[in-house]
Amino acid sequence: MRATQDRPVPAASGKRSRRMAAILDLLAERGSITLPELAQTLGISPATARRDLADMNDQRLLVRTHGGARMLESRNELPVALRDTRFQEAKRAIGAAVAEAIPRQRYAVALCGGTTTASVARALAGHDELTIVTNSLTIAQLVTVHPQLKVVMTGGILRPESLELVGVLAENTFNAINLGTAIVGTDGMTAAGGVTTHDETEARTNNAMVTHAQRVIVVADGSKIGRLALAQVATTQQVDLLVTDTSADPEALEEIRAAGVEVRVVDPAA
Repeated sequence: MRATQDRPVPAASGKRSRRMAAILDLLAERGSITLPELAQTLGISPATARRDLADMNDQRLLVRTHGGARMLESRNELPVALRDTRFQEAKRAIGAAVAEAIPRQRYAVALCGGTTTASVARALAGHDELTIVTNSLTIAQLVTVHPQLKVVMTGGILRPESLELVGVLAENTFNAINLGTAIVGTDGMTAAGGVTTHDETEARTNNAMVTHAQRVIVVADGSKIGRLALAQVATTQQVDLLVTDTSADPEALEEIRAAGVEVRVVDPAA
């Protein structure tokens, strides 16, 4: 259904959100795609593909073309609402593993935004006396329902793609405190490039978090390992532990281990 001034595009269902995320993944790989290619690749009817492309064009997720679609030039990351539907089992397993590594005592933990760090936040609900410092509206909302957890939010400029507060105000908050552990999500991690993200302002904010933490844990599903994004959040030398899942490239993981990072691989099916 096309959006109008009086009738906005309805929110996508879980199944449709996963399909829309898959369409954006295909466009990220190919740059453009035809309607028949899309229908065949995803195993959907041409009519369904046509409706998806029309709605995604209205939501400015892609550019509809005659006979297909192309990637929107300004878009280099998935909106958080779509990212949350991907690799859910892996992210839950990663979250549980990281929660086990956090002391069950009075302790300060920082979490940046992202769906994998959100899984960590959910898993931390069983802890007592934690102070959670975050620049993520999503994570603050998840944590605030647990009264035993204290929440500290940064200020900053809101990024609609990730629902994170970034910029000087957020950086000043992290610069003013000491953290036991910083838990950082990523758009890509390699041994040579370190921890990277698509947005340079977000990278600077998260780097301030990393710099003021005694320990840094990177959480990333296997699709992020071996990939390099635009802006560096942290060097490999700043990372103490990487927690990922069994889909990660073994060669890339070995290179990260060789760079001095402890690597923990979880099995989502276990």
